[in-house]
Amino acid sequence: MAFTLATWNINSVRLRAGLVEKLLTEEAPDILCLQECKSPVDKIPAERFADLGYPHMVARGEKGYNGVAILSKLPLRDAGEIDFAGLGQARHVAAELENGVTIHNFYVPAGGDVPDRDVNVKFGQKLDFLSHMRDWAHGDRPEKSILVGDLNIAPREDDVWSHKQMLKVVSHTPIEVDHMGAAQEAGGWVDVTRADIPEGLLYSWWSYRAKDWDAADKGRRLDHVWATGDIASAAHGSRILRDARGWEKPSDHAPVFASFDL
Repeated sequence: MAFTLATWNINSVRLRAGLVEKLLTEEAPDILCLQECKSPVDKIPAERFADLGYPHMVARGEKGYNGVAILSKLPLRDAGEIDFAGLGQARHVAAELENGVTIHNFYVPAGGDVPDRDVNVKFGQKLDFLSHMRDWAHGDRPEKSILVGDLNIAPREDDVWSHKQMLKVVSHTPIEVDHMGAAQEAGGWVDVTRADIPEGLLYSWWSYRAKDWDAADKGRRLDHVWATGDIASAAHGSRILRDARGWEKPSDHAPVFASFDL
């Protein structure tokens, strides 16, 4: 089975349903994983996506916050969710394809503004979420699995516009990078994007605060595609659709793509 997968923090699937339709029409990935849907599952405009050839959806949602969804041309079954760090939030959902590959869609907490769990509860929750991801992967030892989503961490020096200036900024602090690395190592996850694009600055997020995000280009690679070692070599064609950040009323994230021949 050959398929192309995309992951995108949509920042409200109802508000930006038109952008989802644009992506599905113009880029036509076989599977689209969305984060920060900000919608109960029954309010996601699934019929609009089904009309474009995506009749299958597995999702978890809540009103106004968080939320993850997997839209697919290919049949898939709901493979459940885990309440990472016991937050009671819709931040993970899994689906299994007919070839036995499981897709895990994550929305890791952003972590607030201060990188100190003693004064910032949200930062502590983020670290706890990542620790739970580590323990889950270490215990379950996932196989034939793909992990995607907004992990809210830019781990490498060339995943941010300025490594030196970002070291004390949430999303690139050493403790976050270490926690993410431990979760990745525990599952034997391969960073598919960087396996395909090993060198150079690479971003998937640009702040709304910049008057001209494209010219300033102060980006971060917060959105990721990982695969377990047994299938990582089947991945290819990784890319980030930077143009989507410039669409009308866009998300602040751009979709990340990868193809698999399995």
